[in-house]
Amino acid sequence: MFQKLVAIEPVSLIPSAEKELFQYAKEVVLFDDIPADDDEIVRRIGDADAVLLSYTSRIGRAVLERCPSIRYIGMCCSLYSEESANVDIAFARTKGIRVLGIRDYGDRGVVEYVLHELTGLLHGFGMPMLHDEPVEITGLKVGIVGLGVSGKMIADALAFMGANISYYSRTRKPDAEQAGMTYKPLADLLRDSEVVFTCLNKNVLLLGSEEFAQLGAGKVLFNTSIGPGFDSAALEQWLELPGTHFFCDTRAAAGPVAEGFFARENVHCQNVSAGRTKQAFVLLSQKVLANLATALNEQA
Repeated sequence: MFQKLVAIEPVSLIPSAEKELFQYAKEVVLFDDIPADDDEIVRRIGDADAVLLSYTSRIGRAVLERCPSIRYIGMCCSLYSEESANVDIAFARTKGIRVLGIRDYGDRGVVEYVLHELTGLLHGFGMPMLHDEPVEITGLKVGIVGLGVSGKMIADALAFMGANISYYSRTRKPDAEQAGMTYKPLADLLRDSEVVFTCLNKNVLLLGSEEFAQLGAGKVLFNTSIGPGFDSAALEQWLELPGTHFFCDTRAAAGPVAEGFFARENVHCQNVSAGRTKQAFVLLSQKVLANLATALNEQA
């Protein structure tokens, strides 16, 4: 059991999971606001040997050097790679600190967001219609860039609705191809698809000026990645072409864009994280608690 566990900011655990934290630590402290700076993070951690954080704060080397009691850091947010993490995992390792994160807890909400927005555009539900008459998803040429968990779920949902699915990924996906999806090089996928989805890990940028030129006019781009999967300036240039549309659930997913970007008629942003649902918080909580158990078992 840990001696003291501190959540330095809101971490989206459901109430029953917050209570269950006391099974893993003798003392539990949960902060309900975001710390302003490293000094405040250090004050909140104090002599805690276990720390939880979400995606809104960062625990870097400067904090770790001032908090010698830490044995475990639990990221209550997606951990895709050490390089993109908001914890300096490499330095933590040198201090013997175990860092664990979670993945794949909000994907179903993202799929529902995609279906809502795409059908709205195709039928003119609550927004201008893409074409002169309503069209179905059936027969739509869809390209998925990044066939991880969320990308595959989006592909499966749209395939069920009759879309023709192509994908680009760093590695071929035999299961997807057996299910009828077609692998294409990125340039071919961009040229051939009517609607493209970027479903990439954090800080992976694949679309620049050349790729947007290949995508061309009259196309629709959805970004369901945590951050932008493209060069934002190139995105803005592409949106000057006729018939283009861009969708993202949060403003952060567009990257550093110019003032007035979200006022464009062909930019559609709900500015609400589609993956943050009641069910997602339950799954997040289960994974956070499972990681705590894993860390304690490793240190036993």
